[in-house]
Amino acid sequence: MTTHLKPSPEFLLEVAELLVASLNLDVSPSDIQPEAPLFGEGLGLDSIDILEVALVVSKRYGFQLRSDNQDNIQIFRSLENLAAHIAAHRTL
Repeated sequence: MTTHLKPSPEFLLEVAELLVASLNLDVSPSDIQPEAPLFGEGLGLDSIDILEVALVVSKRYGFQLRSDNQDNIQIFRSLENLAAHIAAHRTL
Protein backbone atom coordinates (compact mmCIF):
# COMPACT_ATOMS: atom_id res chain seq x y z
CA MET A 1 0.00 0.00 0.00
CA THR A 2 1.29 3.42 -0.82
CA THR A 3 1.97 5.80 2.02
CA HIS A 4 -0.77 8.33 2.43
CA LEU A 5 -1.36 11.73 3.84
CA LYS A 6 -3.89 12.14 6.56
CA PRO A 7 -7.27 13.04 5.00
CA SER A 8 -8.85 16.35 5.95
CA PRO A 9 -11.57 16.35 8.63
CA GLU A 10 -14.04 17.40 5.94
CA PHE A 11 -13.16 14.45 3.71
CA LEU A 12 -13.28 12.04 6.66
CA LEU A 13 -16.81 13.25 7.39
CA GLU A 14 -17.76 12.90 3.72
CA VAL A 15 -16.60 9.26 3.66
CA ALA A 16 -18.27 8.59 7.03
CA GLU A 17 -21.53 10.01 5.62
CA LEU A 18 -21.14 7.72 2.61
CA LEU A 19 -20.69 4.69 4.88
CA VAL A 20 -23.70 5.57 7.04
CA ALA A 21 -25.97 6.27 4.07
CA SER A 22 -24.96 3.30 1.92
CA LEU A 23 -25.10 0.78 4.78
CA ASN A 24 -28.04 2.31 6.68
CA LEU A 25 -25.95 2.39 9.84
CA ASP A 26 -27.59 3.47 13.08
CA VAL A 27 -24.80 5.89 13.97
CA SER A 28 -24.07 9.53 13.25
CA PRO A 29 -21.24 10.05 10.73
CA SER A 30 -19.56 12.45 13.15
CA ASP A 31 -19.50 9.70 15.82
CA ILE A 32 -17.31 7.41 13.71
CA GLN A 33 -13.78 7.70 15.07
CA PRO A 34 -11.21 7.99 12.24
CA GLU A 35 -8.88 5.36 13.78
CA ALA A 36 -11.57 2.93 14.97
CA PRO A 37 -11.73 -0.42 13.19
CA LEU A 38 -14.41 -0.79 10.53
CA PHE A 39 -14.68 -4.53 11.26
CA GLY A 40 -15.44 -6.29 14.53
CA GLU A 41 -15.25 -4.11 17.63
CA GLY A 42 -15.49 -0.86 15.65
CA LEU A 43 -18.42 -0.41 13.28
CA GLY A 44 -18.92 -4.14 13.05
CA LEU A 45 -18.88 -4.29 9.26
CA ASP A 46 -18.67 -7.63 7.48
CA SER A 47 -17.58 -8.74 4.01
CA ILE A 48 -21.01 -8.02 2.48
CA ASP A 49 -20.86 -4.46 3.83
CA ILE A 50 -17.42 -4.01 2.27
CA LEU A 51 -18.77 -5.12 -1.12
CA GLU A 52 -21.50 -2.49 -0.84
CA VAL A 53 -18.95 0.17 0.14
CA ALA A 54 -16.77 -0.79 -2.83
CA LEU A 55 -19.72 -0.36 -5.20
CA VAL A 56 -20.67 3.04 -3.79
CA VAL A 57 -17.05 4.23 -3.85
CA SER A 58 -16.68 3.24 -7.52
CA LYS A 59 -19.82 5.18 -8.46
CA ARG A 60 -19.02 8.26 -6.40
CA TYR A 61 -15.25 8.56 -6.80
CA GLY A 62 -14.61 6.90 -10.18
CA PHE A 63 -12.28 4.02 -9.31
CA GLN A 64 -12.74 0.43 -8.24
CA LEU A 65 -11.77 -1.18 -4.98
CA ARG A 66 -10.88 -4.66 -6.14
CA SER A 67 -11.57 -7.75 -4.07
CA ASP A 68 -8.23 -9.26 -5.09
CA ASN A 69 -6.19 -6.29 -3.82
CA GLN A 70 -3.82 -7.63 -1.20
CA ASP A 71 -3.94 -4.25 0.57
CA ASN A 72 -7.68 -4.49 1.37
CA ILE A 73 -7.09 -5.42 5.01
CA GLN A 74 -5.09 -2.22 5.46
CA ILE A 75 -7.44 -0.10 3.29
CA PHE A 76 -10.52 -1.13 5.28
CA ARG A 77 -8.80 -1.11 8.68
CA SER A 78 -10.29 2.28 9.61
CA LEU A 79 -12.23 5.24 8.28
CA GLU A 80 -8.96 7.17 8.09
CA ASN A 81 -7.27 4.50 5.95
CA LEU A 82 -10.27 4.17 3.65
CA ALA A 83 -10.58 7.94 3.21
CA ALA A 84 -6.85 8.28 2.51
CA HIS A 85 -7.02 5.51 -0.11
CA ILE A 86 -10.03 7.13 -1.78
CA ALA A 87 -8.36 10.55 -1.78
CA ALA A 88 -5.22 9.11 -3.39
CA HIS A 89 -7.06 7.20 -6.14
CA ARG A 90 -10.24 9.13 -6.92
CA THR A 91 -10.87 10.32 -10.45
CA LEU A 92 -14.13 12.18 -9.80
